[in-house]
Amino acid sequence: MGMQAASAAASLSFIYSLKWGAPNSAQIFVTPSNKLPLKTNATHFPCPKFTNNKVKTRATLGEKDDIAPPTPLLVQEKEQSNREVESVKILKKAAKTRKVAAAEILSALSVIEKAKIDYSGFLETLGGSESPGRTWMLIFTAEKKLKSGRYFPVTAVQRFDAAAKRIENGVYLGPIGCLTFEGRFSWKKRMLAFIFERVRIKIGPLKPLEIGFGQKDNREPSTVSKDPFFVWFYIDDEIAVARGRAGGTAFWCRCRRVTTSYSL
Repeated sequence: MGMQAASAAASLSFIYSLKWGAPNSAQIFVTPSNKLPLKTNATHFPCPKFTNNKVKTRATLGEKDDIAPPTPLLVQEKEQSNREVESVKILKKAAKTRKVAAAEILSALSVIEKAKIDYSGFLETLGGSESPGRTWMLIFTAEKKLKSGRYFPVTAVQRFDAAAKRIENGVYLGPIGCLTFEGRFSWKKRMLAFIFERVRIKIGPLKPLEIGFGQKDNREPSTVSKDPFFVWFYIDDEIAVARGRAGGTAFWCRCRRVTTSYSL
């Protein structure tokens, strides 16, 4: 049990820095389907609309007749939009099956990071309109610049409460226990900065141990200070994609809640 508790602490530290499990203790919203897009048992919000990248073209004098003409602008925009939609489908399939190859996920994340998406509804979709907010299970983490990545090996769940501006990060080990950090966050455009205020440690059926970090001020978390933050690239009612301050990218799948059993 000591080794598993140490593993939980190391995993949570990894989430905190986002140099960034198994969905056995939380119910994922993505439901099995043989056809894409995947169906879910959640109430759907409108998916963020893609604002297609504008591709500049220019004409030059003296070109030879045998040079192929450039692809029409509208065709380029449509192709870009199709790549973004297909990338979202890939991530949803990965969340459901955990069998999509890492290289395919990294490619999909790259497309989504470059997409221009309307983020005006991100916060409400991420944290709901009332407390206690919504919970999301970490599925996959990638290194800086998407050089490599892997499925996250343990059950890690983040809760975002948009109404109260609260955040909770936790690693859950079933009947063994859990380790969670809780704090406050601020939101500006698509950036969520946060400060953790306390940690809770729970082992088996014992009462949780809570330790405060002794912060003396109640300042608002900020991206211009040394506070950790997420930059969100995509959020709908099923998945969310963000990059952490350290440069790592991750994606989550929305889940209902974490349940813990203490019968060994």
